[in-house]
Amino acid sequence: MFTPKRRLAPFLLLASGLLLQGCLAKTAFDVATAPVRVASKAVDVATTSQSEADEKRGREIRKREERLGKLERRYVKQREDCDDGDREACEDARETYDEMQELAPTIPLEPGRN
Repeated sequence: MFTPKRRLAPFLLLASGLLLQGCLAKTAFDVATAPVRVASKAVDVATTSQSEADEKRGREIRKREERLGKLERRYVKQREDCDDGDREACEDARETYDEMQELAPTIPLEPGRN
């Protein structure tokens, strides 16, 4: 004798089987495409885009420009002290000037600025 639960059981089995096919297909797709996704992620991590390289270069140039600005301000102060007769300031000014001369060629000129 069939009770309402027993009549419903085959239908539920059939429905769950159909629903699970989508899950199984998605899982199979995910497993099949996983190596491609992992490889593409590895390539993204290993390579630097041109814009990222440009940004990094820009940051480095700005740091050198800031350093040169600090050295120029220090040099002016040391020269003033040197002019006032401080011999140690004269030596410091020479060292600062030498450092400025080493740093200046590493900073590109802006167009129109000579």
